[in-house]
Amino acid sequence: MTIQVTEESIGKFSTAWKDCIGTGRLGLALQKEYVEHLQLVQEEIGFRYIRGHGLLHDDIGIYRELQTENGTKVFYNFTYVDRIFDTFLELGLKPFVEFGFMPKQLASGTQTIFAWEGNVTPPKDYDKWSDLIKAVTSHFIERYGEEEVLTWPFEVWNEPNLVNFWEGADKEEYFKLYQVTVEAVKEINPNIQVGGPAICGGSDEWITDFLNFCYENQVPVDFVSRHAYTSRQPHKKTSEYYYQELAEPQKMLDEFHYVRGLIEQSPFPDLSFHITEYNTSYSPINPIHDTAVNAAYLAKILSQGGDYVDSFSYWTFSDVFEELDVPKAQFHGGFGLIGLNEVKKPTYHLFEFFNHLGEDILYRDDRQIVTKKSNGGYSIIAWNLAMEDHAKELTTNIKLTVPSNTYFIASKAVSEQYANPFEVWKQMGRPRFPSKQQVKILQDAAIPYVNYEQRAVQDGELLLEISLGRNEVRLIEIDVVNDETPTYDGLDDNLILHDR
Repeated sequence: MTIQVTEESIGKFSTAWKDCIGTGRLGLALQKEYVEHLQLVQEEIGFRYIRGHGLLHDDIGIYRELQTENGTKVFYNFTYVDRIFDTFLELGLKPFVEFGFMPKQLASGTQTIFAWEGNVTPPKDYDKWSDLIKAVTSHFIERYGEEEVLTWPFEVWNEPNLVNFWEGADKEEYFKLYQVTVEAVKEINPNIQVGGPAICGGSDEWITDFLNFCYENQVPVDFVSRHAYTSRQPHKKTSEYYYQELAEPQKMLDEFHYVRGLIEQSPFPDLSFHITEYNTSYSPINPIHDTAVNAAYLAKILSQGGDYVDSFSYWTFSDVFEELDVPKAQFHGGFGLIGLNEVKKPTYHLFEFFNHLGEDILYRDDRQIVTKKSNGGYSIIAWNLAMEDHAKELTTNIKLTVPSNTYFIASKAVSEQYANPFEVWKQMGRPRFPSKQQVKILQDAAIPYVNYEQRAVQDGELLLEISLGRNEVRLIEIDVVNDETPTYDGLDDNLILHDR
């Protein structure tokens, strides 16, 4: 197949793919390895917002009821949350605030989720919940300033459409929680952006009902949030692994498009729409996350998702993550872009590759995107998703119209063969807790394949022959050569190996 690409822009490439990144519960930000992973992600990719659970969980300790001589006194403790948010902001990340879960001393019941026991019951006293929300919001403004906090979105709860995350999946009770929460925030500052309902897929009627509720009851709403995963129910589960089939990537894009349509048909047609979690599998113990398949699968999502949503947040940046307890092995199917011991997974490189794309789209289909950069260069990402065993190599020829000149062409690739430390780990015998030497090997094995060449173009057309292996993702960057060789006095490469 040959693709003809001219310099005519067909649209702007959205950077919604890097607007937000997911994290394990916020309390993990007090761990050294977590912060090191986040520093690396920010240096090489540079997300704008970060979202995670557990802001009001007891391990951060904001809400406390103290017994005094005069009875019970509520005390708000911001010691840990200040450390956490300071770290985020110092790394160039703004919080995408999620209000949850319920402090145990304020909870109406004992139902919890995850190994770290996030309480998922409504407050036993909505006045105290309102006071808590107002105290937290006020503190953020006092510490970080009104101008900064007004750039933070505030989301109410997480996946209340699931009985695991909200007692009874009680829609009316969630609407009450939302109303009390948003009114508390707006009392402190009416310009803070608040939204929901943060549901997962399969219950999109919640979005319609939620927006109708807000309209009919004059409840403020500034954005809609939803989650998206494309894995089906597990066909096998063990104590350590989930195995699930994946729908085609187009299914996720169709969901983005469908929910955008629901918003446009609602009483609030112009609301922004945020996917505050997405991935292939919703399980933190699915090995698909560790593979090259995951990267090739998500390439189309990153390429096209911004056409439908204002942001979509990959879940998550790091395998420092404890929903099902402390990870039990180096590779355990975790969500993270970065594995334990700072081992980059193929999906990490997918995001890093997309960070090199230009502003103008010259061509895009289901297997590649061609862009032009502001400096006049070009960047291309091509991928070959191979979900079936019989899938083979893919060859594409791209004829790119360019000014006649000499170009430097640099390419990087990840595939089942390159930058795939999961396969190397398997060959090692799958060490649960690898030695320092083994960790160094895995880190080296995570480096993409690279290739460089210089090519002169005389007729204004550059032909690129791209052959991709199974589940390969390749970045190609093309820039004009500014040849400074004549400025070097006496330089002669022919003399380097001259026989004396």
